[in-house]
Amino acid sequence: MNPLTRIWHDGRRAERIAYAVGAVLFLSGTVHAIVLLATGGSWLGPLSLRKAVTFGLSFGLTLVSVAWATSFLTVRERWRNVLLGTFTVASVAEVALVSMQAWRGVPSHFNFETPFDNVVSMTLAAGGGVIIVTVIGFTAAALVEPGPAAPSLRLAIRAGLAVLLVALATGAVMIGRGVVAARGGDPQLAYTTAGSLKPLHAVAMHAILVLPALAWLLRFSRWPEPHRMRVVKTAVAADAVLTAVIGVESFTGIDPLSAPLPVLGLSALAAAVLAATGIYALTGVEPAVRSARVPGGKAGGR
Repeated sequence: MNPLTRIWHDGRRAERIAYAVGAVLFLSGTVHAIVLLATGGSWLGPLSLRKAVTFGLSFGLTLVSVAWATSFLTVRERWRNVLLGTFTVASVAEVALVSMQAWRGVPSHFNFETPFDNVVSMTLAAGGGVIIVTVIGFTAAALVEPGPAAPSLRLAIRAGLAVLLVALATGAVMIGRGVVAARGGDPQLAYTTAGSLKPLHAVAMHAILVLPALAWLLRFSRWPEPHRMRVVKTAVAADAVLTAVIGVESFTGIDPLSAPLPVLGLSALAAAVLAATGIYALTGVEPAVRSARVPGGKAGGR
């Protein structure tokens, strides 16, 4: 069976639901992107359909990534279902509310103009808090009971979850800053102060896909585990450097594309190294996949 097909075939019920819901959320973002392009709408500002696009695509991809990466962890079934189910419901709520407000033509965040808009804004903030709690739960499980996966994959999952927590913490800071500014009577300042942290939030959000996917690809390579571990460590270090540089730029108000040349060079180098590890992993995949038999069972099939 194809390794990608096996991910679905061997997935637990909660994981399959998350995969399906994630696909729907990603499709929602894609449809909104098509509508935005077709209507010639603006990609800028708090009223743009862009938010429905980015939330749909990002939450769809993140939900699938978290469901898949955490499938390698040793977690009690009931606890796994609670964590992943809660993450799934919260993701749907975030995308649905943001999309609804975009179609209503009103801001989704920091909007306290009416009682209804106030409820939506506070629900979005609470949903973000719920997502943080679930990811903390998965991260604790990854550190305490890593599961049967190879050491290189365990490292990638742990690092991916840790960086995802950075992204979520950044989102919490964005919301906190924005709420303070909006409650203070300056909604425009709310969007400006929150928006300055978007680069860090975006870069850190998808390490949970990139790093475990690299380690998973390496499982099908011709290289032994010690070599795969070195490749994963290189990728983790590159991702950490990239996240740190973008983080400093975001919190100091520096546009990543307009940063001083040494800083820009460092972030570009980190991104290049991260991309290079993926390309390197791909060079070893095809021969191994042709001759190897993927082990059966839950852990081997993922």
